[in-house]
Amino acid sequence: MTQQGPAEFTPPPECPVFEPSWEEFKDPFAFINKIRPIAEKTGICKVRPPPDWQPPFACDVDRLHFTPRIQRLNELEAQTRVKLNFLDQIAKFWDLQGCTLKIPHVERKILDLYQLNKLVADEGGFDLVCRERRWTKIAMTMGFAPGKAVGSHLRAHYERILYPYNLFQSGTNLLAPEFAVKLTGFGEPPVLEECLQKPGDEVNDIDKEYKPHDLLQRQNVPLQPSNTSAPARRAKRMKTESGCIKSEEGEGVENKPNLRRRMGSFVVKTEQKKEIPIQVKEEPVEIKELNPEPEKSKPKKKNIPPPPVSMVDLYVCLVCGKGNDEDRLLLCDGCDDSYHTFCLIPPLTDVPKGDWRCPKCLTQECCKPQEAFGFEQAHRDYTLKAFGEMADSFKSDYFNMPVHMVPTELVEKEFWRLVGTIQEDVTVEYGADIASKEFGSGFPIKGGRFKIAPHDEKYLQCGWNLNNMAMMTPSVLTHVTADICGMTLPWLYVGMCFSSFCWHIEDHWSYSINYLHWGEPKTWYGAPGFAAEQLEAVMKKLAPELFDSQPDLLHQLVTIMNPNTLMAHGVPIYRTNQCAGEFVITFPRSYHSGFNQGFNFAEAVNFCTVDWMPLGRQCVDHYRQLHRYCVFSHDEMVCNMAMKADCLDVVLASAVQKDMQLMIKEERELREKVRKMGVAQCELFQYDLLADDERQCVKCRTTCYLSALTCPCRPGVQVCLYHTHDLCSCPISNYTLNYRFTLDDLYPMMNAVRQRAEYYDDWASRVTEVMEAKLDKKRNVTVFRTLLEESNEQSFPENDLLRQLRLVTQDAEKCSSVAQQLLNGKRQTRYRTGKAKSPNQLTVEEMRSFVRQLYNLPCSLTQAPLLKELLNSIEDFQQHSEKLLSDEVSADAVSEIESLLEEGSQFDVFLPELPLLRERLEQARWLTGVHQAEDPVANPCGLSLESMRRLIDRGVGLTPHPSIERMMARLQELLTVSEELEENAQALLKARPPESLETLCSMLTQVEGVPAYLPNCLLLQDTVNRAKEWLQEAESLQVGGQVPVFSSLSDMVLRAHSIPVRLEPLDQLEVQVSEVQSWKETAAKTFLIKSSPFTLLEVLCPRWEMGSSLKKKKMRKMKGDCVSSGKKKFVKLDSMSDVERALSDSKDSASAMFTLAEVRLKELESLCSLRASNESKLLPTADCASLKVCVCQKPAMGAMLQCELCRDAFHSVCVRGPSDPLDPEAWLCPLCLRSTKPPLDKIRSLLSSLQRIRVRLPEGDALRYMIERSVSWQRRVREVIDSYGLSSTSQDGRGASPSQNLYRSTGHSRKQLCGSPSRCQDWAVSGQEQTVFYTEQRCIPLQGLSPELEELMVEGLVLQVSLPETQQLYRLLLSGPPTTNTSHAEHKSYLTPPQTETDAITSAEKKAKRRMNRDEVDIRERGTKLKSKKQRMMGVEKRRERKAASVSASDMSQSEDSEEDMTLCPAESCLQPEGEEVDWVQCDCCNRWFHMICVGVSAELAAEEDYMCVSCSTSHMDRRK
Repeated sequence: MTQQGPAEFTPPPECPVFEPSWEEFKDPFAFINKIRPIAEKTGICKVRPPPDWQPPFACDVDRLHFTPRIQRLNELEAQTRVKLNFLDQIAKFWDLQGCTLKIPHVERKILDLYQLNKLVADEGGFDLVCRERRWTKIAMTMGFAPGKAVGSHLRAHYERILYPYNLFQSGTNLLAPEFAVKLTGFGEPPVLEECLQKPGDEVNDIDKEYKPHDLLQRQNVPLQPSNTSAPARRAKRMKTESGCIKSEEGEGVENKPNLRRRMGSFVVKTEQKKEIPIQVKEEPVEIKELNPEPEKSKPKKKNIPPPPVSMVDLYVCLVCGKGNDEDRLLLCDGCDDSYHTFCLIPPLTDVPKGDWRCPKCLTQECCKPQEAFGFEQAHRDYTLKAFGEMADSFKSDYFNMPVHMVPTELVEKEFWRLVGTIQEDVTVEYGADIASKEFGSGFPIKGGRFKIAPHDEKYLQCGWNLNNMAMMTPSVLTHVTADICGMTLPWLYVGMCFSSFCWHIEDHWSYSINYLHWGEPKTWYGAPGFAAEQLEAVMKKLAPELFDSQPDLLHQLVTIMNPNTLMAHGVPIYRTNQCAGEFVITFPRSYHSGFNQGFNFAEAVNFCTVDWMPLGRQCVDHYRQLHRYCVFSHDEMVCNMAMKADCLDVVLASAVQKDMQLMIKEERELREKVRKMGVAQCELFQYDLLADDERQCVKCRTTCYLSALTCPCRPGVQVCLYHTHDLCSCPISNYTLNYRFTLDDLYPMMNAVRQRAEYYDDWASRVTEVMEAKLDKKRNVTVFRTLLEESNEQSFPENDLLRQLRLVTQDAEKCSSVAQQLLNGKRQTRYRTGKAKSPNQLTVEEMRSFVRQLYNLPCSLTQAPLLKELLNSIEDFQQHSEKLLSDEVSADAVSEIESLLEEGSQFDVFLPELPLLRERLEQARWLTGVHQAEDPVANPCGLSLESMRRLIDRGVGLTPHPSIERMMARLQELLTVSEELEENAQALLKARPPESLETLCSMLTQVEGVPAYLPNCLLLQDTVNRAKEWLQEAESLQVGGQVPVFSSLSDMVLRAHSIPVRLEPLDQLEVQVSEVQSWKETAAKTFLIKSSPFTLLEVLCPRWEMGSSLKKKKMRKMKGDCVSSGKKKFVKLDSMSDVERALSDSKDSASAMFTLAEVRLKELESLCSLRASNESKLLPTADCASLKVCVCQKPAMGAMLQCELCRDAFHSVCVRGPSDPLDPEAWLCPLCLRSTKPPLDKIRSLLSSLQRIRVRLPEGDALRYMIERSVSWQRRVREVIDSYGLSSTSQDGRGASPSQNLYRSTGHSRKQLCGSPSRCQDWAVSGQEQTVFYTEQRCIPLQGLSPELEELMVEGLVLQVSLPETQQLYRLLLSGPPTTNTSHAEHKSYLTPPQTETDAITSAEKKAKRRMNRDEVDIRERGTKLKSKKQRMMGVEKRRERKAASVSASDMSQSEDSEEDMTLCPAESCLQPEGEEVDWVQCDCCNRWFHMICVGVSAELAAEEDYMCVSCSTSHMDRRK
């Protein structure tokens, strides 16, 4: 609600923090008395116990339950609460008139109405500010910038919101004519509409509706309920008028006056512009007579009933005196007065709903006095666990982070921001003042429910246990007989984030101590006791309204004020954060407050020491003025102490004696006063037998003990002698003086206390005498111990004299112990008077000082002469050592040094000569170590760098000496040279690009002769040796014109990369390897099918195995891009690895061709076996149950496809069939189709490009063998085709109708290749139902086919080359096996288109019929002939392969010899073209290469068509002729 948000909180300075030692921690009261001079200057202090002091938490958590207090943060702060009270009164003022208060915005800031009202009042009031035009000054005071006409806005808001309220507060009648004119003459009505709103209207986006905090209701101020409905009140009045008005339920609603009030704003009626004269008119007597009370009404005597009277006629407006405009007539809910809406000031535009009060009742409501502010109790009873869950959830949700991660500084700033703002209402709960007697203390107590472990029993009697502290002997409260909860018995406090304890001082201005058992920190603020009145004055000055209604406000613990505000007014404030396991002590009359950082559990109790006694009596007088009750009777406590004078501490006895003097003097004067007033009756009365509540003064609430006045008219009521006239109205002579002691009884008690205090003086004089004794008069230390024991027995106070006696005694005992240990030769710690022990030994000088100290002590010690003799022996040792150290180091002095070291070690004194002797010994040992390291016998490899560094490091630590320095210089020089050589060698090894071999060799020459072990130089030598070996191998690889093998070449490159030397041949080898890799990628793209499981070598080489192994390989998952990356990924088959190894190990191409020829024989042998196996399993005699076909390995069924190569059957749904079923092309299964089968000319170009690289690799040999095998097969096929004269036939393979074979088999059947399928015939062997399958495509019939043709066709299908002869041969064999007797025209018909489809079908049917007739014979003969046929094919193939191998070997040898001649074009008229790129073309017959430009062939023609040179075409024509 302020012009600007509260300034950021600045933490006050920290209070003192004390960390006592175990010795200091033993006696809490002695420690507190020791720190009091420091801590009472800040009012609060923090004490951290020793780390090992950790008492167990003994509270009964399961039984602990409590109802916390509700704290609304912005109501705690004094100034904020004043503003809230003011705004609540303003809101109530307007709410009773049917309006809702909206806080206006000025310059985009919420207007502080309280500040505005206060500033106007300080300036003399509204009229004076308007006359003298001080609104601009007020605006600037409120923080607004000048020159923006803010003053006029402030005046308008004040006129509409605050001025009517202030007039009401002053008691002015707003309906008086002079004020009515003034109020109706204010500025434009829309200004009021912006500030006072009807609830039904939309809320303005700028102004903020004010929601009252209901402080008055929570302070038990009775308010009229706001939801009282007008119809109910009207019904009551109508009941009284039943004799005049009669109506049935539900009738006449439209004709009744509208007396309802909507809950709306107090809005000005804008259409009313003129001033209305207003008069206050008394209610007419006639109307009052017509509204008698029901019990006073009398029936009418006349028989004629009176005419019906309208309800509106009964009420008239008290302003205008008229009863018209009944729909505008309002009834006050407080007094039933009537007013027109337009007669009010300001006028209302509509009838408000709900309660509405007239100006008279409004004044009464707003002037009701406020009651005392206090905290509400929560509606829920919590357990400790439930409260903790609520507290942690609140903090984590508020700060949006885990509770343990929220910084204490952030919580502190946010707390003071919240207590200072009006806009934000944050409510927390605080479990305060929980009685420990009911649920148990957090500290363990004797007889408690918490079982104490044996090692924790020490905490039961510990003085810092808050259950013990208040009642310990040094505490004055031990003499209070009653248990005071929260003062002598601890109180428990369960806090959550932002829960706070407000500014207060402890009861009776006592000390307090608070211990935080566990949980998050508690933040404290404190002011010293001397600033208590200053703090009270500042708070009364800044919030006088609160103290006017509640003078003892600071004693209620409900008000807080920002420490920065107090500090700005000169009040000294200090702070601290109390963490778990820490104590916070507050001193007498020290105001303190604070808040909790989060969920925690604390315990607090009060205690009083001797120094508190004078303040305690002042506090009782202060309470009497404030009429505040006392927690205990101070006089009773003093008398109890006086009755125990023999047991009192002497200091306490002195304080009690002084306090009793004041008490007796005051009591004597008061008794004399009342005696003179006429009180004659006296009576002994034991007030200590009454409870404190039963003996309070009825006026000032002081607890009476020594005396009191009573009167018979008011039994049980008494007053203190200060308030004699406040007892009753009876004559004073009737009063009775009740007294506890007579004055004669009090004086002996005071004398006993005085005598106890005087005994201390005698002891003090004896102590002074022994402390000041000199020389021979010094007493033994036992006398000092006796005096100290006497002080302990008599409980003498802790003062300077006692402390000095204790210190001297302790010093004497320590000196005696140290002297005895030095004499006994034991290890001793350093001694310093009044200082803590140090683990160091005494120096000689300190020993001299110690001896002097022994003679200076106030007491005498027997060890002093003996210690003096020991000091003389030590001085002799020092002289001998200094002489030895001044001489040169020699071998003869070693024994002398060792003997001196042994002698010096026996003295329990720090001798500076001992380190020097040890240094001299280390020097000799270091020199010995250097000589041993340089000895060639002991260390043949020489000094390593590490050894040199280690020796140098040891030498650096030695004391400088000429011999050491010379040896160090030599070692350092050797190390520098060695490190430089090592760095140079390492730089050469890591150089990029690598250095030449000559550079490395020159470096090695520098290493020779260095007597050191250099690993990098040795590595450099090894590198040079490996480089020389590699160069020799590379030179031998290129000598003789041999073509290197790719594997050897790759190995050479890899080895070269591992040698950090620049090798000249490496670039050429890398180029060759890169070209080979590129060639392999091109070849892979040419041959391999996408996602093929085969490698390039597997595709190019003849297949070693067929059948199941290929299927397994097909199913194996391949890694992507293995070929494109140039890395070989082989399936680990023994046969294939053997082939690859044989090809890699072959010395020349001839041996590689021989190896591949052997593999080809294996391939044909495997294919022959596989074809025979697959054909046999498809015969009708096969067993249906065991038949497994296709890639899915399931029985044949339905439409099937048969592979021309392996002759196995495949389901048409499992594999892809031929693209055109009518096109007679050989269909291969996925297992047999291994590559894309590129054309031969494309393969030849690949081989040519490889030959230009001049590197041998297995793929190249396999490709070369494939080309030769393809050319050989092509030649043989052409001979077969030419032998049948296919050129003159009129049919080709497509027109020929194959035989229609129908197989009846267990689970198998065949379909007609062309036309509709025929019905299946039952062929029963086992009597079971048979399954029919059929083939969809045409296959080469094998019956009657010669082995040579079958072999020729199989080899053509195996070749991974696309040749036109393959299709021609397939079409030739598709129509049936040709015979040697076939005419030339018949053989030609296999390659020519068919004339008619009918002829082709007829021929196929005839062949199928002949095959069906021979089925049984063929089935029987097939099994016997398979083996013989296989053997014949293998014999023929072996002879042919041996011939082909010999031919290919001779051809290869010739081609190798003529590789250089391949660069010459064999054309008759070669043009010899030149340039970087020359196009070549190869003859498909003689395989010779020609320049394209020389033979007239373009690149497009060479790529699309086969080329045949002139000589080959001439010879071919001759053969045709």
